[in-house]
Amino acid sequence: MNDLHDRHRRVLPDWLALYYDRPLEITHGEGRHVWDAQGNKYLDFFGGILTTMTAHALPEVTKAVSEQAGRIVHSSTLYLNRPMVELAERIARLSAVPDARVFFTTSGTEANDTALLLATAYRRSNTILAMRNSYHGRSFSAVGITGNRGWSPTSLSPLQTLYVHGGVRTRGPYASLDDTAFIAACVEDLKDLLGHTRPPAALIAEPVQGVGGFTSPPDGLYAAFREVLNAYGILWIADEVQTGWGRTGDHFWGWQAHDRNGPPDIVTFAKGIGNGMSVGGVVARSEIMNCLDANSISTFGGTQVTMAAGLANLTHLLEHDLQGNARRVGGLLIERLRAAAAQDPGVREVRGRGLMIGVELTRPGTDEADPDRAAAVLEAARAEGLLIGKGGGHSTSALRVAPPLSLTVAEAEEGAAILERALRGTR
Repeated sequence: MNDLHDRHRRVLPDWLALYYDRPLEITHGEGRHVWDAQGNKYLDFFGGILTTMTAHALPEVTKAVSEQAGRIVHSSTLYLNRPMVELAERIARLSAVPDARVFFTTSGTEANDTALLLATAYRRSNTILAMRNSYHGRSFSAVGITGNRGWSPTSLSPLQTLYVHGGVRTRGPYASLDDTAFIAACVEDLKDLLGHTRPPAALIAEPVQGVGGFTSPPDGLYAAFREVLNAYGILWIADEVQTGWGRTGDHFWGWQAHDRNGPPDIVTFAKGIGNGMSVGGVVARSEIMNCLDANSISTFGGTQVTMAAGLANLTHLLEHDLQGNARRVGGLLIERLRAAAAQDPGVREVRGRGLMIGVELTRPGTDEADPDRAAAVLEAARAEGLLIGKGGGHSTSALRVAPPLSLTVAEAEEGAAILERALRGTR
């Protein structure tokens, strides 16, 4: 392992972060468990950053990939592609976007890039509204609309970005307000902002902020924003890279918690749909998707083998009601974690919905982030056989819990018990 770590450091970028003091090489997985190179078994509560959505080594996906690879792996978007058309048809129906068109990419970053291209071309504006504490990817344009200092390596950008209040319910100038007053204050802030600038192309927002530590506004905020945006013709892009496919339990898409005005103009997705295969994409109304007046393809977006994986994975997800499982088991898990944290003065908040749960750590008696303890909890949980993630806009002090959606009650109880002991042991 040390040899592999040394080799990693010699040939890969310094900024390519690794978890743990002794980085982990995962060699295989099954269900909700993975094994490292030394044969240690772990309960996986992070799923490759919310990407292994249904289960490790899901037989249906493995079979679909193997069979498709035996026929043809890739031909590009210059040729008709049956698996791509079939998956696009299913996603278009599930999106609720009217007259929907689907474009496949290889990642969430590329999906958000595409959404930005479509919105700015359609609206003839390079101004974008984004949320504070947001994260939308690592490309040049995606970094330019990311409102999280820890993931913004440059201030240079092809876009003019204006940041809006509301993505974080319990911090900022409106945190003390009740939900109704919070939404009203954020809407007034948006109106004031729009009074000082030329109309932007779009607002891009994660219904639940992923890298930001699984923070979210009160339900209905984006519907209230939409009423203001519609008056200016501004598009709404819902970044569903982490929230899509039923992970939040209550809804299939995160935007549905804000749906009184219907679906967004553009929806981006990735991560879980491929269950580990590299799949991303964009759904938009045809008039928006078709607005480009120059050639644009995706060499590897929609390649046959990843589309076969997506079709098999989506079928399994729907037939086994994994959204319902996320709601039921996720509800149990969040309550179990809240009970464990109730006597811990260093836990500021346990938040989330479905199987998307954040545990924010601060120095006791303050709102000051405690990234050192977050790192210590990760290490302690690993030592007992549990893998979790971390994030947060105020330094990486929020633990991120996002198991595969097939998590069982017994596994939820086991993981919660390990995390409780890790919290207790790092006070």
